[in-house]
Amino acid sequence: MELKTLLEQYRPLCEQEEKDREVMLSYMRQFDNLYTRENEFAHFTSSAFIVNPARDKTLMIYHNIYDSWAWTGGHADGMQDLLAVAVKEAQEETGLAQFAPLYGGQIYTLDILPVWGHVKRGKYVSSHLHLSLCYALEADDTLPLTVKPDENSGVKWVPIDEMIAHSSEKDMHPVYQKLIDKLREL
Repeated sequence: MELKTLLEQYRPLCEQEEKDREVMLSYMRQFDNLYTRENEFAHFTSSAFIVNPARDKTLMIYHNIYDSWAWTGGHADGMQDLLAVAVKEAQEETGLAQFAPLYGGQIYTLDILPVWGHVKRGKYVSSHLHLSLCYALEADDTLPLTVKPDENSGVKWVPIDEMIAHSSEKDMHPVYQKLIDKLREL
C-alpha cells in the first residue's frame, strides 16, 4: 500500500500526531523527493521501537552523532516501504537478523523531528526535518548483539521503564513516552 494511503488511514494518538500527519500529507503534495536526502528541508525516516517477547525490555543503541541512547532507525534513501527501512536499519545497527513486525506492520507512531546541523562523515549537514514513522518490532533478547561502529558505539536491552532515563536527548523524551504509553494500552 502507498505511504500516502497508510498515512491517511493512520489513527493519530494525539493532537501532535494529527497535526504532524497533516503536515506530512501536505509535504507529499508539494515535494516529489521526500524519500531521499536530496530534499534538504524534510525527508522520510523510519525508526523501530524494538521490544522483547515479554514486552518488558526495549533494544537501544548509543547513537554517535546524538551522543545518546536511542531507538534504531534511518533515512528512507529512496525506499518507499518504510517498514522495510525500519527492519533494515534495526538489523544493521544491532547485528540481529530476525525481527517480527508487531500490530500487522502498521505505523506505530509518527512525528516530525527537527535535526540540528551537524557533521556526518566529514561533511556538514544543514538543519532539517525528519518525517519520522516508527514501527514496533519484536526480537529475541537472548541473542548476541553487535555494534555498527560508524553509527553507534553501544547496543543493549533496556527495561522499558528505564528507556527515557537512558536518553540524554530531552526532546526525544515525549516521543519515547508515547511509545511506552501505546504499548501499555494495547
